Amino acid sequence: MSEHDLTALMAAQLDRHLVFPLLEFLQERQLYSESEILEAKIRLLSGTNMVDYAMDIHKSLYGTDDVPEDMVKRRAEVVSRLRSLEEAAAPLVAFLQNPQLVQEFRPDKQYNIHMLQERYQIGPDQIEALYQYAKFQFECGNYSGAADYLYQYRALCTNSERNVSALWGKLAAEILMQNWDVALEELNRLKEIIDSKNFSSPLNQLQNRIWLMHWALFIFFNHENGRNGIIDLFFQDRYLNAIQTNAHHLIRYLATAVVVNKRRRNMLKELIKVIQQEHHSYKDPVTEFLECLYVNYDFDGAQQKLIECEQVILNDPFLGKRIEEGNFVSVPLRDEFLENARLFIFETYCRIHRCIDISMLAQKLNMSYDEAELWIMNLVRSSKLDARIDSVSGTLIMTTNHVNVHEQIVESLKGLNMRTYMLAKNIVEPAQQATR
Repeated sequence: MSEHDLTALMAAQLDRHLVFPLLEFLQERQLYSESEILEAKIRLLSGTNMVDYAMDIHKSLYGTDDVPEDMVKRRAEVVSRLRSLEEAAAPLVAFLQNPQLVQEFRPDKQYNIHMLQERYQIGPDQIEALYQYAKFQFECGNYSGAADYLYQYRALCTNSERNVSALWGKLAAEILMQNWDVALEELNRLKEIIDSKNFSSPLNQLQNRIWLMHWALFIFFNHENGRNGIIDLFFQDRYLNAIQTNAHHLIRYLATAVVVNKRRRNMLKELIKVIQQEHHSYKDPVTEFLECLYVNYDFDGAQQKLIECEQVILNDPFLGKRIEEGNFVSVPLRDEFLENARLFIFETYCRIHRCIDISMLAQKLNMSYDEAELWIMNLVRSSKLDARIDSVSGTLIMTTNHVNVHEQIVESLKGLNMRTYMLAKNIVEPAQQATR
């Protein structure tokens, strides 16, 4: 199923630190060889300050306790640079670690900068050093410290470009710490800036939206309200345009969110339209399942694609999240997707057939006969489905209510006559009283 793996496409739009959780997932799923994953990790780490982690992976990959000389040299450089930045940022860091002093801050940035300069001799150089120190901490893998310092830095920064850069860093740190509520707040804050900021070119703004949507996947598939969030964001015209321009693979995540979100069924029609429009640019079993079912009415094709959908979800780092309870391991999103997809097949099939063979329907739902009969029985009981099961013939019989169109029109006209009479009465009577 590696043919449907989107990691390479996703990694191009993510900070390198955000790629590590994806590689950890692929390593666990054994979608690629162990050596391939370890080599990819070392390549990623070469652009960070996490030298100790890179050394450990090198030892695992090559089965040795020795590490290359350049790694040893790189480690010494990182330690030296960290000490230098700590020293430069020390006055401001000491101030920020004192709660009583921090209370002197006000919402006015200019006041804060002036106050620091006048009372504590902390100037622009120390504020810049705080940013560099926070960034260095992030590159070292100290995401908690980086998030705190970037938050404080943004309260003092008057440079809009640097402020946005710090916000991206804060968002990445919160994602990596799995602080989903805070991360969602930062995501919305960043979205507001991207949508309102004057970019040097429309392409630059488009790219920022694409980055935002990719980073948002971590939040949307972990936050309790994420499935609504992804639908709300991705269906906005400007963001949908970005997907259709240069991020077609994100349709997989939008489609999955719509399928598992029963309250957003109203977006299904719009989703099918997008899938059809982008059919030649992107397709996978998830999009093909919906196309088979709602465009081609190919139930055999939908059945086959549903089998493939399960593997796609299990092997996707965002969709295949596992929950362990004792010795039992479940993949909640997989279970929800299959349940709703079967419901889609059932509803669509029932709309175009009056008498349905349960054994044949069981085959299309990838169920045994007994499972399908029980599933259909529960569905008929819990929904307003006008149908009954004939156990003797093993069929589901849909009850059709023939509407007498002539009677319906006559009843409508009666109601219209009464409403017209009442309206005229309410107008005429006050007018007659006024003339007396």
